[in-house]
Amino acid sequence: MRTIEGKNVRLVVAAMAAGVCFLALPCIAQETPTAPAAAPQRTAPAPYSGNRPQSVKDGVQIQTAYREDMVAMEDAIPTKALVVPKQPRKVLVLCKAAGFVHSSIPLAAETVKAMGEKTGAYTATISYDSADITSANLAQYDAIFLDSTTLAFLDDPKDTVATEARKKALLDFVRGGKGLVGIHAAVDTYHTSDRASDAAPTGTWPEFNKMIGGYFKFHWVYPQVLTVKIDDAKSPLTSMFHGQEFQIHDETYTMVQDSFSRKNVHVLTSIDYAKMSDEDKAKEKYKRTDGDYALSWIRREGKGRVFVEVLGHSEHIYANTPMMEHVLAGLQYALGDLKADDSPVMK
Repeated sequence: MRTIEGKNVRLVVAAMAAGVCFLALPCIAQETPTAPAAAPQRTAPAPYSGNRPQSVKDGVQIQTAYREDMVAMEDAIPTKALVVPKQPRKVLVLCKAAGFVHSSIPLAAETVKAMGEKTGAYTATISYDSADITSANLAQYDAIFLDSTTLAFLDDPKDTVATEARKKALLDFVRGGKGLVGIHAAVDTYHTSDRASDAAPTGTWPEFNKMIGGYFKFHWVYPQVLTVKIDDAKSPLTSMFHGQEFQIHDETYTMVQDSFSRKNVHVLTSIDYAKMSDEDKAKEKYKRTDGDYALSWIRREGKGRVFVEVLGHSEHIYANTPMMEHVLAGLQYALGDLKADDSPVMK
């Protein structure tokens, strides 16, 4: 057993304990073609607990990460791609959240961009506007990265025609041979959200629900300790874990039972549920009868490729080198440069 945590988080915590103040400064420049001209900025850092306030101000998403998180991330991300890209690759990072707005969204976006620049695996454009999901605009990209998008992130409540066009553009993009990557709340999308009900959530866009691999039913809150099991130790997407399970702290989603099945996805990592305490198991609503709690997986969608990583709620995940190597591998798989067995495998 080992514990994988971001090395720089410990430095930040130690510095804060010593009275060092970190200022929240704007991040590196973003390529955001249709973002608001004056997006709200962070004015002061919140004490880091893994559960910062939502990344929104006056109803508008904040588009900058905390400086201390950026420093930790930049020191931890991979410096080399797993494989040399077959051709120049472009990734569109979509950060639009229509439900809960995670504080880690700006950091995750900058992480994806920085990994591409540092490794040469791709270049990335960051957008907070779902209007960028059009057939014409997507023609220039090789993959879309869904950065903790929540609920109906493509919908325009005032324009059903535009909504349907965006949905079609996304499906056609992936099925036509391109890539889709989703992290954390990418699976908290397109489902009913009445969590006060006794009924489990229901998917509202079946084609997307199947393509992404499942949708939200419950989460253990940060800093839940999880034992991560390596389900496919032979995959190049898990090579950085060396076949050894490890412990990590994060908030993680579990999937509605009927929405997720190994008949539909190739699981890379999962929660070792047998090692979870009875107390933690008792917190869960809508329990899965199969005890199957996948954390990352890949699958084919038409001619395209999908990679999902369910961890990523807390900012410290992005200062975790093996986890970011895992995400980079998933990106290179989705881009079509890293070959991997993506056939569904039952337990």
